[in-house]
Order: sequence, then C-alpha cells, then structure tokens
Amino acid sequence: MDIIQKLTNLFSDFPTVGPRTAQRFVYYLMKQSKERIEEITNAILELKSKIKFCSFCLNPHEPFDLTQGKTESSLCPLCSNYNRNKNLLCIVEKEQDLISIEKTGKYNGLYFILNLAGSLTRNQEINNLKLEGLKQRIQNPEKFNINDAKFTEIIIATNPTPEGINASVLVERILKETKQDFVITHLARGIPVGGELEYADEETLESAFEGRK
Repeated sequence: MDIIQKLTNLFSDFPTVGPRTAQRFVYYLMKQSKERIEEITNAILELKSKIKFCSFCLNPHEPFDLTQGKTESSLCPLCSNYNRNKNLLCIVEKEQDLISIEKTGKYNGLYFILNLAGSLTRNQEINNLKLEGLKQRIQNPEKFNINDAKFTEIIIATNPTPEGINASVLVERILKETKQDFVITHLARGIPVGGELEYADEETLESAFEGRK
C-alpha cells in the first residue's frame, strides 16, 4: 500500500470524514512545506502527551502550568471553578455537546460526558463500565475531587437520535438505582428528532434548557 492510500485510509477513520474528503486532506498536506508538516505533527503529539481527562466529568483539558504559578489539578477548569452550581449535573453524550451548552450561558452546573462507545449493544461491556462510573460520581463525588456537592437536579441532555434515546433510558435507570433524592429532567424538544446538540443554534438550546421537565 502506498503512502497516499495509507494516509487516506487513516483520515477516513475520522468521524464524518469519507474517502473523498480524506483524499483531499492528503493532497492538501502534500502541498505544504516541511515546516508546516512538522507544526501539524508536533501539535498532534502534544495533544496526546499534554491533554488529560477531568477526574470528574471526563472533559479533556490541559493541566495548569506549574511554572506560571498555577496549581495543577486533576479537575478541568469547569469542575474546579468555585462559582459552578454543585447542585446541578448535566449528562451529555460528547465533549462537543458540553461546549455547545456552555456557549448558551444558561447553565452553570457540573457535567458528565458519557462518550458511550458506538452501538449500545456492540460495546455493552465498555458502556456498562462508564455508566457505573457515572453512578459512583453521583453517590461519592468527593472521591473524584468534587467536594460539597449535593445534587438536587440531574439533567439528561442526550441527543434526540436513536442512540441518544437509548442512552437516555440507560442513564435514567442508573440514576434511579442510586436511590438519592434528586429530580431527573430532560431537555425540552426544541431540538428536532434526529438532530444533535452540537449543531443546534444557541437560541434553540436555550429554549430546550428553559423548558426542561
């Protein structure tokens, strides 16, 4: 297999990237200078070596630089922010959904990112492990470096897709197993069925949050 086809295949593994787009990426790179290629390569290597996952919400983040007089933390900037409401927990499918919700400015609580692997049936063992992690964080948040948290409302903000709806059912079952005193709410259906939070405009997301029930 030649290098062009090898790179095309690698890029085709990226989410939403088909063979034609992957091939465009390869030909784009071929036209770049050696310095530009090195810049891209080094950025990818840094992504793998420097980015850590938050001990509570699993959001990827770059730990604070100790040389700049900041304290390194296993928590991401959101979870370590004292101004966040520790009575609220919003459960999302992926990092992009968290970012979209944050942009609305209508939510100030904590998050948990499911990142369920592919099909809920094909990867059941992995998914059960992540759902068990969610359960543990609700029951003992201090074990994951979140102190003084007492959840009174947990918002299930999965996407209105078949996968998201299945995830919502599983999450709600896990939440009820904790037998704790909180309200479970879902986003209002401002988002079209089959759509994703990542691509919803801010006004639609705001309405979905304000109308949650």
